[in-house]
Amino acid sequence: MRPIDVERVSVGECVDRYVEMVRAKTVTGALSSGTAEVYARDAATFAELAGADRVLDDLTGEDVDAVLLRFARKPDGRRSRGGVGAGGSGAGGGVQSAASQARFRRSVSALFRYAVVAGWVQLNPMEAVTVRPRHRGGLRAERRALTVEQAEGLLGAARGLVDSGGAGRRVDQRTELRDGLIVLLLAAVGPRVSELTRANVEDFFVNGGTRYWRVFGKGGRTRDVPLPGPVVEVLDAYLAEGRGLLDRGREPKALLLSWRGRRLARGDVQGVIDRVLARVEPGRRRSVTPHGLRHTTATHLLAAATDMDAVRRVLGHADLATLGRYRDELPGELEAAMRVHPLLGSVVRGGSVAGVSDPAEVGGLGEAGVPDAVGGEGDGGGGERDDEGASEVVAGVPSPGGEGGGDGDAHEGGAAFE
Repeated sequence: MRPIDVERVSVGECVDRYVEMVRAKTVTGALSSGTAEVYARDAATFAELAGADRVLDDLTGEDVDAVLLRFARKPDGRRSRGGVGAGGSGAGGGVQSAASQARFRRSVSALFRYAVVAGWVQLNPMEAVTVRPRHRGGLRAERRALTVEQAEGLLGAARGLVDSGGAGRRVDQRTELRDGLIVLLLAAVGPRVSELTRANVEDFFVNGGTRYWRVFGKGGRTRDVPLPGPVVEVLDAYLAEGRGLLDRGREPKALLLSWRGRRLARGDVQGVIDRVLARVEPGRRRSVTPHGLRHTTATHLLAAATDMDAVRRVLGHADLATLGRYRDELPGELEAAMRVHPLLGSVVRGGSVAGVSDPAEVGGLGEAGVPDAVGGEGDGGGGERDDEGASEVVAGVPSPGGEGGGDGDAHEGGAAFE
């Protein structure tokens, strides 16, 4: 029941109380730590843009509109300017992505819903907001799947970095094995960046001669993912040699450490990818985010005729519908589908089909039953959040999604403010 008297509290104080409540929900299991941090970060941004000293109840729909538009124009600071890529331009100098704008709006809505219950506002100004999300399709270039050539170039550069041995650097600052492992895990297994940075050494185990990674994903779900041989080799080398060089005794469990010995942060992973990309020859180099590598994994596993449910389990999706958004189109796949059309087999007579002398021109699978034009390794790009799974709720409002908007944790085909 909403209190009769409204407590006139400043925006800054309301945000502090709200963030305290959100983080308390992680103790009870009502929210994951990743989702709680998304709410906390967006609430702090709202206070900064709206004015921390203003009284929350004085804000109108017009004021919130202005905040949403200011956020939309706010530079995306997740990546540095001039990031490595085919065009030499990074995402850091641009405005917020469509997904980040939509996520921020949901977070602000959650804040005001709680404010109504707590008695900080008499009316919810979100009901008078005129800035509405406009859905649009497509992905930023950095979120799309790499082609086979681009993925091979990145993986080759990562392997070359591992083999370089870090010559010329201080022993306690050699991160080559770690950086190579990060890129190999992202491209081959496709974890969310938060799942990667949360990984502990004890999460990797052997069962029946196969090395597995127990991934702790969204919604409290876990999955055991088998690791390919090349990834296992680099993982073993990192655990035997590389990690010990970075360990300062601060994070005894963390798999990935910074050179200062702290658990690697999500924002550091993009810098690792960019450093490895700098070693790729220009013709095969294209800027990509951690979530873009996740899409790359999905796209190329599906292109290689891997069972869809197996790919879903590798990526940790709750249903196949989400997987469909992670799959990018590959050149030649429509032509390959028409060549193996299931209805044309019955019209093959005397070695010819509708005037075609060679039945091979009509259809047929390539080696291993994969259409000739579709095989290969690949991926799918993607925004930073996965729209699947059990939604978490704060004051009756669904999670803003994602592992934190900084991850690009919202689907890129999201919404932008009009």
